[in-house]
Amino acid sequence: MKNVFKIVIAVLLIIAILVMPVFLTYNSLVAADEAVDSAWSQVENQLQRRMDLIPNLVNTVKGYAAHEEKILTEVTRAREKLMAAGSVTEKAEADKELTTALSRLIAIAENYPELKADANFRQLADELAGTENRIAVSRMDYNNAVQDYNTKIRRFPTVIVAKLFGFEKKDYFKAAENAKETPIVDFNDDSK
Repeated sequence: MKNVFKIVIAVLLIIAILVMPVFLTYNSLVAADEAVDSAWSQVENQLQRRMDLIPNLVNTVKGYAAHEEKILTEVTRAREKLMAAGSVTEKAEADKELTTALSRLIAIAENYPELKADANFRQLADELAGTENRIAVSRMDYNNAVQDYNTKIRRFPTVIVAKLFGFEKKDYFKAAENAKETPIVDFNDDSK
């Protein structure tokens, strides 16, 4: 009886030694996956903040620069595209378009001194600049979380547990291919 008890204890210890690392690895992968989701949520929060500011900014500019309809339309379309984007890649592409359109919209203020002097416009432009900084930080935090997660699921022996439980690689928030190009702002565009 004493020997059976020792054998049962030994078997249970061996099982615990073999199974415990799987539980610990699984739990660390879940935590890393949640960190990525949380970081992405912060990116989306900041993108939403920017989208909420845009209609007020566009309306303020409309009052001073009604004939700048083309850029106002571009901003509105880019905002709608970002709102409809689903994947990280789609959001990154839509974000690039919106950032370019917003840059052009803000640059319009240079042609309208009375717009630059408008307190509402200045406040909205400052809030937008702050939001752009928050978006950049949130994207960086998201990409760092993705890097940690992707590295973790590729390391041995964690890769075994990751494959066993279906943990898959996450996408980085990448700038669009043309993000390295400086946007052209031409106020003498004859197509208006």
